[in-house]
Amino acid sequence: MHTLKKIFTVLFTVMACGVVFAQSAKKPKYVFLFIGDGMSIPQRMVAEQFSKLTRGKGLAINSLDCQGVTTTSAADSFITDSAASGTAIACGEKTNNGRIGMNTDGTRRLQSSAEVAKAAGKKVGMVTSVTINHATPAAFYAHNVSRVNYYQIGLDLIASDFDYFGGGGVAQNNKTDDPLYKGDIYDLAAEAGYIVARNRAEFEAITPGEGKKVLASGAKNELPYDIDMGPEDIHLVEFTRQAIAMLEDGPNGFFLMVEGGLVDYMCHANDAAATIREVLALDECVELALDFAAKHPGETLIVVTGDHETGGLTLGFAGTAYQSFIQNLAAQTCSQEAMIVKFNGLQGKTFEEAKALVTECSGLVFDQPNQAKLGNLVLTANEQAEIQRAFERQFKDGGNDGHSLTTAVIKMLDNKSAVGWTSGAHTALPVSTTASGVGAENFSNVLDNTNIAQRLKELVK
Repeated sequence: MHTLKKIFTVLFTVMACGVVFAQSAKKPKYVFLFIGDGMSIPQRMVAEQFSKLTRGKGLAINSLDCQGVTTTSAADSFITDSAASGTAIACGEKTNNGRIGMNTDGTRRLQSSAEVAKAAGKKVGMVTSVTINHATPAAFYAHNVSRVNYYQIGLDLIASDFDYFGGGGVAQNNKTDDPLYKGDIYDLAAEAGYIVARNRAEFEAITPGEGKKVLASGAKNELPYDIDMGPEDIHLVEFTRQAIAMLEDGPNGFFLMVEGGLVDYMCHANDAAATIREVLALDECVELALDFAAKHPGETLIVVTGDHETGGLTLGFAGTAYQSFIQNLAAQTCSQEAMIVKFNGLQGKTFEEAKALVTECSGLVFDQPNQAKLGNLVLTANEQAEIQRAFERQFKDGGNDGHSLTTAVIKMLDNKSAVGWTSGAHTALPVSTTASGVGAENFSNVLDNTNIAQRLKELVK
């Protein structure tokens, strides 16, 4: 009896740890994989709280049926980069930081779940808010010893024969000094049968049709940050919607990867308001997938994960004790990068003249007696003095600190909203993985990022 009890205990532990692949009786026809670059549990939680406070609802990515925690380390480092983590999620094998779809010593090509899906007759699409040959999307179609060989990765993009590429532009698309140079990537894509769109008019002119392949770019490099989007800019959700329309007519279904790549950029900048907007932009794409799944019940799998955490985001700040004011972040009207440009125009101005622009960009309020009405967006005398010192470092003391005002303003707003950061780089925090639909149970519990690819490969065969 004692031995039997031990056996059941071991079996329960193994299953609880998520190390057993639960082979579904039915495999999905349509597979969505969403990756938030730099998006870990804190990023999802702060966006969830912001959304509840400002929109009256939580996030789709956090509402999926099956939920788990995923570890992210690279083969050669506890803290991964996007190349190694992207390769692990795409191909199911650990590699060194910097490698794209290759093993640790760069001698063996790794097969991705997208390539398995293509070989099984599914249509395949890649969508991202950063450059289409950046590390995460590249891991699904490219094989290179270095993530910075962008031109060569662009050649792999064309050679993949995937059906849809959309989002940011092709980095180094015409790098004439590359040893493998064959011509401009866009021209080569057109020669290979791709419809190439590089602005909104060309993007909107694309219509679904059997056999059509698309390379659609909404910017020269990455897309504008969602918080900075203008009327002519193409949103991530628009690329996702077009990708679905172009892929769904395949008789064997599709595999679509969508990356919210700019989450990572704004976490590197420690810009909470812009980070939240990027998480919400990805969440909007997941809502599209859920709508699609409702029309294709019993045929669709949706998986959402992150490749690593960026910035060491923490939800809480000593200055606000047990209170949080996440809704304050709605007052910020532009990204850190846009704020730098705007504040550079203050050269030659006085601090009194600068106050209005600071308030316009961040919502922080100077010299306002009605503290109760405006809450803690009102700056105390000490906080005003801190921002003034940053202004003077940038504009009055030789101007040798080019971003000090922007850094001080964003940090002040983040801290007053009860948000903090521990790093400007990646961390080793695990990420959250959520899933729903056919085979979703395989993405619950504790996983390694390699398990995601291993299980997807089985499901898309």
